[in-house]
Amino acid sequence: MTGYEIFWPLIAHVALVYGLYALLGLRRAKMVRAGGIAKSDYRENRGEPAESLVVKNCLANQFELPVLFYACCVLLYVTEADNLVCVCLAWLFVALRYAHAGVHVTSNDLRYRSPLFAAGYVALAAMWGWLAVWMAMG
Repeated sequence: MTGYEIFWPLIAHVALVYGLYALLGLRRAKMVRAGGIAKSDYRENRGEPAESLVVKNCLANQFELPVLFYACCVLLYVTEADNLVCVCLAWLFVALRYAHAGVHVTSNDLRYRSPLFAAGYVALAAMWGWLAVWMAMG
């Protein structure tokens, strides 16, 4: 494949991260306006209200497993191992990250959030597995 197709899912994930930053800012501003917390309290992130804490935690999640996703996509491209299956897996991973984030910042129900995370984990593992096979085949 070796076009730029493998990078569109990365861009879509970056959009999710920017959206979560915006949501965090909105929720924090709402809490400050409502008098629930002082703006200065966010300096050290102590006692963050649950309404914004779930977004903050969700945002932190976007810099954990997705870091491996970014590395894998770049390596798939550089080694010319990207193909339609990899691009589909990349989109699947990102779709699952959106779904995971949606649950995280709303109900935060682990009955839904955990399987979404696990499915993304498996999709990403398949991408890394294909990269390993491709490199082993020389």
